[in-house]
Amino acid sequence: MSGEDWRERLRGSGYRLTPQRELVLGAVEKLGHATPEEVLACVRESSSAVNLSTVYRNLEVLEELGLVRHAHLSDRVATYHSATDHEHFHLVCRKCQRVSSVDPDVAGSFATRLREEYGFEPDLGHLVVFGECVRCESDGQ
Repeated sequence: MSGEDWRERLRGSGYRLTPQRELVLGAVEKLGHATPEEVLACVRESSSAVNLSTVYRNLEVLEELGLVRHAHLSDRVATYHSATDHEHFHLVCRKCQRVSSVDPDVAGSFATRLREEYGFEPDLGHLVVFGECVRCESDGQ
């Protein structure tokens, strides 16, 4: 999504375009996957006038507008990523904590089965699969 598109979406939903919103969205896009604390650290490189509650409030607004998404990649706080990136779900290695983004087509038959057998439409963008990556699996043998 171009910079102008998200600005229009913000205004069209009754929100003001603030420097803090722009900094928060920019930090999420720069970091890829980031906790609110990581977003704050990135934002503070440009502005010390932003605090953690401002980051949380802006992440909430940006998610409501479909500009960012969150997933729980650990037992910690949610991790945010840009929704303007390709739709994906996550694989998280329990040993090395490596996060891999996976195209939702990989889970296509799983999603189809949920729809057909359970009448349920999965939100794959929030899906996180925990396990062990090949690198860690081969190190353990």
